[in-house]
Amino acid sequence: MDWEQTNREETDVDSNAEPNAEGELAEGDIEPGEELETAAQREAREKREEEERQEKERKRRLIPAFVTLLAGAIVSITMRVLHYELQTMLIVLLCVLAGFYFVGRILQIMLDRFEIQIHEAQMEEGEVIEKEPSE
Repeated sequence: MDWEQTNREETDVDSNAEPNAEGELAEGDIEPGEELETAAQREAREKREEEERQEKERKRRLIPAFVTLLAGAIVSITMRVLHYELQTMLIVLLCVLAGFYFVGRILQIMLDRFEIQIHEAQMEEGEVIEKEPSE
């Protein structure tokens, strides 16, 4: 298959949908493969998305602990191999653990903010203005 043939396939317009005067599809037309979502389906989807978001949040809470423990293990092993004195080793280890806890916490906060920004962008894209029925 050559480039022209694939380009033609990508730009073909559905023959069932009729364009309006500007060449665009009318508002009521549904493109192939696109289905209307019922209220129950929308509620189920929103509930599923909320559960997924909460699961990601629970996993993200573990980031500071893992970063801290990993840094502590690396520093402890390194200082043991280099034959540090016990008191010096404990002071350095305490400082490293505190520092890397804050690094992990900052990473967690940044990921939370990114997730909120992505969610807001998705809400703006999928935002549908519903009109109230006129009586």
